[in-house]
Amino acid sequence: MRGLQRFSLASVAMVWGRVPCRLNSRGGQPPAPLGARILTDPEDVFQHNMWDHVKWSEEEKEKARQKADDNSSLRIPLEEQGKYDIDACKYWDSFYEMHQDKFFKDRKWLFLEFPELLPLGLESSATEERPCGLRAPCSEPGVSGRQKEMGQQRQHVPSHQHIDPLTSDCQQSCYQAGRDTAEAARQTNSFPGERATFRIFEVFSSCFYSSPPTLVHILCNTGAFLYCCDFSPRAVQLVKDHPGYNQSVCHAFVQDVCDEVGSFPFPPLSLDVILLVFVLSSIHPERVQGVVTRLSQFLKPGGIFLFRDYGRYDLSQLRFKKGRCLSENFYSRGDGTCVYFFTKDEVHSLFSNAGLEEIQNLEDRRLQVNRGKKVVMRRVWMQSKFKKPQPLAPPS
Repeated sequence: MRGLQRFSLASVAMVWGRVPCRLNSRGGQPPAPLGARILTDPEDVFQHNMWDHVKWSEEEKEKARQKADDNSSLRIPLEEQGKYDIDACKYWDSFYEMHQDKFFKDRKWLFLEFPELLPLGLESSATEERPCGLRAPCSEPGVSGRQKEMGQQRQHVPSHQHIDPLTSDCQQSCYQAGRDTAEAARQTNSFPGERATFRIFEVFSSCFYSSPPTLVHILCNTGAFLYCCDFSPRAVQLVKDHPGYNQSVCHAFVQDVCDEVGSFPFPPLSLDVILLVFVLSSIHPERVQGVVTRLSQFLKPGGIFLFRDYGRYDLSQLRFKKGRCLSENFYSRGDGTCVYFFTKDEVHSLFSNAGLEEIQNLEDRRLQVNRGKKVVMRRVWMQSKFKKPQPLAPPS
């Protein structure tokens, strides 16, 4: 833990210095930092591993739509779909047992895309007010941090049916652990991080794998606090076993965010940021709205949701074989984990219906290139920011 205390604010400033301006999504093509490497000559496609802001022709859009229609034409029988809900925790525990934390390497992009994760106290004199009203330092147009998306992102798979929490040992553990954490806070009339001036909540903690620097390193110097949860006990234990885990600035706990009566170890209106990175896509589409609405009650006025997830017709959607579809644009992988593919309009409706205001809502289309095999792959991700509005002033 000594290494954490040696982390300097100068290192944080270096991260800030690489964060270009973000603009509102209503202006057309997303600006940097979603990328500034534009493919203008098709002959140059194999010169780089990734190209940004790739435009699809109408023919390419239709081909993708037909492929998705084809692989969803044969669906998993309804009588078999329940196991993907009932045994979801077991599937994810098996996933973590096999992969541990290896799929979280290199998430430095997290701070480049979401500088709102950094407490305002870390702003340097170069920090300027952005058009969207959030603070971040500006750099020259076209400067961009390079992102490397993982082939398998961690998501959270809840139940879209009413499942008895005692159905399985894993679910019972999740059910009891969440309530024990909340009850302990109630009995002491306090909560972890109550003295913090800046609070972040992430459903699962990729922050531990965004090194260097990790968010926890930064929090050690700022009086801020990080909460992170997962409904997989094994996943939470991995976070607690991470060398960067520090109970003075972080609290990891077991909780299913789809539990409609679940309690959290922090009170309403206490969070500055809620981070959802490749999480909502694994929740059944019928349940996602409820999750966002419930979580929004914990944001302070002016607090922000930071969201990144899979977009409609991403390569990973088109690669599914027939017989893996659960419902429209919602699939089950071979290991039992599930994934949904969003559109920009769906994301806007999802957060707007929870009473939140759009700051950014981008469709990140990229061309991923395997230069060795001379293969190009079309990737689509959604990236959004939605803010909880300030309460209206009472009439004078």
